[in-house]
Amino acid sequence: MRRAGASALALLLPLLAGCGYALVGRGVTVPADVRSVHLKPLENRTTRAQVDQILTRAIADELVTRQRFAVVADAAGADAELSGSVLGFGVTPVTFDPSGRATEYEITITAQVLFRRTGSDEVLWSNDRYLFKESYPIELSETEYFDRENLAIEEVAGRFAETMVSDLLEGF
Repeated sequence: MRRAGASALALLLPLLAGCGYALVGRGVTVPADVRSVHLKPLENRTTRAQVDQILTRAIADELVTRQRFAVVADAAGADAELSGSVLGFGVTPVTFDPSGRATEYEITITAQVLFRRTGSDEVLWSNDRYLFKESYPIELSETEYFDRENLAIEEVAGRFAETMVSDLLEGF
């Protein structure tokens, strides 16, 4: 009985090993010769002022933090260019207190992103509708109430950049 169980396990092991599963963050789909990136400022197609600037800065910070690419100011000196547009931005209340005041909001960002080799039409990664959502709480007490939207946008932009750069590197 024990020998039959060991034989069955020995037969199943190669099947499980070849099933295609891998740890997230380990695969990189960007060619190794792409070492420098020109980050073109995002275009703002929303009614929210400065969201494009905040997201562009967050993406630049994330690219530098990852130490995978050198971010260069001139497209002529770059191996690849990252460009795009902020297509949508919204803030929606999602949680309310018993009196009907919002206690939590959700920020939704939709962007179009293109990562391509400079000097060619070779697309390394793109997403025409990159959607990112995140919620943030607000303080309702009279003494501590303040508009957290600008602070929340800064925080959400950092996480937007983290996930977007991860998706770019891993080919998602």
